[in-house]
Amino acid sequence: MAAFFLARREAPMAHIKLMKLLYLADRLSMERYDVPMSDDYQCNMKNGPILSVTLDLMNGTRRSDAWSALISPIKNNEVALQRNFAWEELDELSRAELAILNEVFANFGHMKRWDIVDYVHTLPEWENPGSSSKPIDTELTFKSFGCNEVQAHEKVEMLQTRTLLGRKLAEMS
Repeated sequence: MAAFFLARREAPMAHIKLMKLLYLADRLSMERYDVPMSDDYQCNMKNGPILSVTLDLMNGTRRSDAWSALISPIKNNEVALQRNFAWEELDELSRAELAILNEVFANFGHMKRWDIVDYVHTLPEWENPGSSSKPIDTELTFKSFGCNEVQAHEKVEMLQTRTLLGRKLAEMS
């Protein structure tokens, strides 16, 4: 997902802007398909929603050979592609996911970093945790899409079950 946005930008990008684009893609996927694209932990921080594991990768506090092969460490508050890559390398993304990424980039890719931060501060699920972080209330996110209390709760339960199954499958392999 990050490589997609950096390739579309064709230049380094403020890491805070990239994080917001990634969150907005996860959010749009939840709105359309009831599941986020990333399976990352969504948290609120003072500059808006973030994906926790992805932030750790950006900050270098978590290692991933796949990440570091494609994405540079943060330098001057920006990240960039480490190398040119073929779009075919994004073959793990479905057509629906690529459509979401394209839509998010079309709608928000032109925004300056602090403009996109201001935008995500208007989302119903964002609340300022001060100098800490706080998990995003996924039920509130689903309610902002028009779900009632019961529907939102069922969707959250489905996501929790999906996460547990994913972890069990990972343990087995």
